Amino acid sequence: MTMLQMLSIILLVYQQLAAEKVTYTFAEFPYKETSKNEVVFREVEAACEKGCLGKEGVSKLLCIRQCVSPSCYRDLYQPDLLEEGEVDVRLNSFKGCFIQRYNKSQP
Repeated sequence: MTMLQMLSIILLVYQQLAAEKVTYTFAEFPYKETSKNEVVFREVEAACEKGCLGKEGVSKLLCIRQCVSPSCYRDLYQPDLLEEGEVDVRLNSFKGCFIQRYNKSQP
């Protein structure tokens, strides 16, 4: 097999992989980044962090998110868990879900 044939095969495989790109969809909750919303989220997140001691990386992050809001965690992360190195594009939706449900629970 010549170098040109090898390169052609590699290019073909690469094109097939690029064509099979998967688009990930998840539940979206609008989040308005206000100082009040950020303070509430950070306070709950900090309290939950204490319960996830000994965990690291994504495992710790998912532990905290599950503690912050079990129902939002189920809606956004349970179907497809976050993996090491993955950019968490669901964070704003998670915050939106949390604030929405937090506000409903307040008198």
